[in-house]
Amino acid sequence: MTNAAQSFAIHVRWPDAIVVYPQGLPTPGRLTDPEGKKPGWQHAPGDQDDRDLKFFDAMLASLRRDYRVDDKRLYATGHSNGGGFTYLLWARRGDLFAAVAPSGAAAPRLLASLKPKPVLHIAGETDPLVKFTWQKQTMDAILKLNQCGDGQPWGEMRFCTIYPSKLGAPLVTFIHPGGHKFPAEAPAAIIKFFQEHARP
Repeated sequence: MTNAAQSFAIHVRWPDAIVVYPQGLPTPGRLTDPEGKKPGWQHAPGDQDDRDLKFFDAMLASLRRDYRVDDKRLYATGHSNGGGFTYLLWARRGDLFAAVAPSGAAAPRLLASLKPKPVLHIAGETDPLVKFTWQKQTMDAILKLNQCGDGQPWGEMRFCTIYPSKLGAPLVTFIHPGGHKFPAEAPAAIIKFFQEHARP
């Protein structure tokens, strides 16, 4: 939790937003930590009896009670296993979100459940854990799903390409030369992307 708050620091860069950094529970990993000694998130629908989807529902209900939540501007982001959970939220709670921004993740088993949505995907070309080829397959599937056109530079944002969508669901790819890391430039890109999108 502290690590995400420090590395993302979205609450610092976007003080008007209600930003929550939830802490996962011990979860067996598919690529690391098979014994589940470290905190994480469920990987697929039905894992741990949908423990984390139920937690998300309870968390959102609590936030709606305690704060003035703009339901047209709900977003999800996460890195690695958190990026995978971001894809799961899109697949199972997608109608709630205006946009999502997974990082260092792939979602081959969830692609059939996704509906068009604005997406910023962050990927490292030398990622040794979630291979870039896996992530590219996910991004290619999103390009098709969102009916995106040709890519073009996304303003002044380094590493970023935007693929406009005739459905109003662009894909922005943030492809950096590093490995399985959350790049320092990513939070600014995520905030810019989220600020550009709201649900109708």
